[in-house]
Amino acid sequence: AEPLRVGSAAIEIPADDTMDMAGGIHPWKANGAEAPLRATAVVVARGAEKLAICSCDVIVVQADFVDPALERVRGATGIPPERVLVHATHTHTAPSTVRAHACKRDDRFVAGLAKAIGDAIIAADADLAAHPDCRFRYRLGEESSVGQNSRLLLGDGTIFWIGKRDDAVRPTGPFDPELPVMAFETPEGKPVATLFNHSTHTIGARQPGKRSPAFYGLAAQELEREEGGIHLFLQGASGSTHNLTVGVDEAVIRLKAAVSRARSAAVPRAIDGLAAIKEPFEFRVRVFDESAEEEAVMSYCTKRMGTLGEAHATAEVFRAQRAEIAPHQGETRTTSIQTLAIGDVAIVGVPAELFTVLGLEIKRHSPFRHTLIAELSNDWVGYVPDSRGHQLGGYQTWTGHHSYCEPGTGERMVATAVSQLERLREQLREQAGHGGERGDER
Repeated sequence: AEPLRVGSAAIEIPADDTMDMAGGIHPWKANGAEAPLRATAVVVARGAEKLAICSCDVIVVQADFVDPALERVRGATGIPPERVLVHATHTHTAPSTVRAHACKRDDRFVAGLAKAIGDAIIAADADLAAHPDCRFRYRLGEESSVGQNSRLLLGDGTIFWIGKRDDAVRPTGPFDPELPVMAFETPEGKPVATLFNHSTHTIGARQPGKRSPAFYGLAAQELEREEGGIHLFLQGASGSTHNLTVGVDEAVIRLKAAVSRARSAAVPRAIDGLAAIKEPFEFRVRVFDESAEEEAVMSYCTKRMGTLGEAHATAEVFRAQRAEIAPHQGETRTTSIQTLAIGDVAIVGVPAELFTVLGLEIKRHSPFRHTLIAELSNDWVGYVPDSRGHQLGGYQTWTGHHSYCEPGTGERMVATAVSQLERLREQLREQAGHGGERGDER
C-alpha cells in the first residue's frame, strides 16, 4: 500500500477585548486571554486520496462562513469540501460566532475565523511533504470523571439548567466516558498529530473573564508543549452533559492523563482507505405553544435563579427569541451531515449540540469497529434532543435560537448518519477490492 502522509498546523484566530463574547445569555467583554484561540488542522493523505479535519476554539461554526472557506481550500489544495470537516470545540470563552440568546455574531471575529480555517488547512496540506511516511495508532481511552449527565431531574419534576440543584433526584440520560485517541507518528515514533474526542460541554477557563479555549483546548496546548506534535480536540455528543464538579485545573490534569495513557497503549492499525460522504439534511422548525413556553421558562427562572430581576431579564431574552422564530414555525431548513473514514475508524460530523443518548445510538449501530461523534461540525442548528428529552423539557428544549428543530429531528439524524456509515463501509470495501470482512481487533 502507498505510504500514509500526514500534515498538521495550528493558526491563532485573531481576537481582542473589544469583541462581544459568546457563552452566556447576555453578551460580555473579556479582559485579555489566558491562552490563544486556534484553528487546528490535520490532513491525512494516501496516494491521491486526502481528508482534512479542522477544529476551532469557538462556540459554534456556521455554514455561511464555513462553505466559502472550504471553496478557498479546494482552490489551494484540491481537497473537495465533502472531504473536509470543520468543527467547533464549543468553548464558551471566545468571541461570538452566532446569533443566540441576547448575543449577536461578532463579524470581525468571524472574518478572522474564516481566514484561519482556510489558512490552517492549507498549511497542514503543505506540511504533508514533511511527513511522507507515517504510522497510525489508535486506542479507545476513557475519562469518566470530567462531566456527567447534567439534565438532572429535580424534586419539582423540572430538569436542571443553572442555579440551585440541592433537590436533584437523578440524571435523566447517560454519560459517555469514551476518549478515543488517534495518533499519527513518524516511523521512529515521533508525534506528528494526535486527535482526541470526549463528550462534555466545554465550559471552564482557568481565570474568570479571560478568553480561553477552556479545559479541552488548554489540555491540547499543554500536551503539545510536553509531548510534541499538534493536538486536535473533537467535541462529542455533549448536548446533555456538563462538568458540574471538577475544577478547571484538575479537569486539565485528568484529560491530559487520559490522552497520554491512551496514546501510550495505542496499537498500530492498517488503513485500508480514506473515504467521506457529506449530504444535505432537511429538518423543520418546530411548532410551539407560546403560553406553555412562557410558563416553563418563567417558573424555572423565578424558582432557581439568584434574584427576581435576573429571572425576569432571562425570561425576556427567551421571549424575544420566540417572537423572532414564531413566523417561521413549520418551515423546512437544510443543513448537512458528514461522515469520514480513516481505515476502520469513522468520524460522524453533525451540525448540532446532540444529546449523548443519540451519539451512543450512532456508535451502537455503526458498522465500523470504532466510531467518533464530532458534534458542531460544518454548521449549527442548536440543541438536538432525543424525543424523550423533549418530553422531559428543560433549557435545551425551550424554544430559542439555541433550540428550534422539531422533535424527532435527533432520531432522523441518527438514521441518516448510520445510513452514511453503511455506504462509507461499502466504499472502503470497493477501494480495497474485496468483499470479505477483515478481522477487527480492538
